[in-house]
Amino acid sequence: MKVSALDLDGILVIEPDVFEDDRGSFSETYSKRNFADATGIDPTFVQENQSTSRAGVVRGLHYQLPPSAQGKLLRVVRGEIFDTVVDLRKSSSTFGRWTATTLSSDNQKQIWIPEGFAHGFLALSEIAIAIYLTTDFYSNEHERCIAWNDPDIGIEWPTTVDPTVSAKDSNAPDLSVVAKAGQHLFD
Repeated sequence: MKVSALDLDGILVIEPDVFEDDRGSFSETYSKRNFADATGIDPTFVQENQSTSRAGVVRGLHYQLPPSAQGKLLRVVRGEIFDTVVDLRKSSSTFGRWTATTLSSDNQKQIWIPEGFAHGFLALSEIAIAIYLTTDFYSNEHERCIAWNDPDIGIEWPTTVDPTVSAKDSNAPDLSVVAKAGQHLFD
């Protein structure tokens, strides 16, 4: 397993070892022991989610507040996505900044997103199926989102067409509105 850090503290890209032969391929997508040895992080996953998206769909930017904040380990089992993360930790030197990576069924990369970050992605392929493990259960009461197209964050989505976005995501507030309200962020 290869682990590399993105430019926001705590965001990791995981590349599992893939063994290929004339039959196909095999990879260990998650091992508690190997993940902890490689990253120094020992999460307890309690839920697995799967989303299927058509090309041009943006999902996010979503997060959950304490006491139901979630860490996520995400991978793509079909297609390709542009995966983005925004730092929502008020005390962080990178507060409000974003980073991104491309995840696909071909590259088999995964992304580790700890608590304190908003997460979203754009489906780049005709169909994209993402699976993610979470460290806490979904909580409607604690779920929040910020605008996927917030100009102050300035995510450079790799698309030339207007993405398909849910009503909830279309109406999400900009980060500055959330920050001014003094709530719905991480310390």
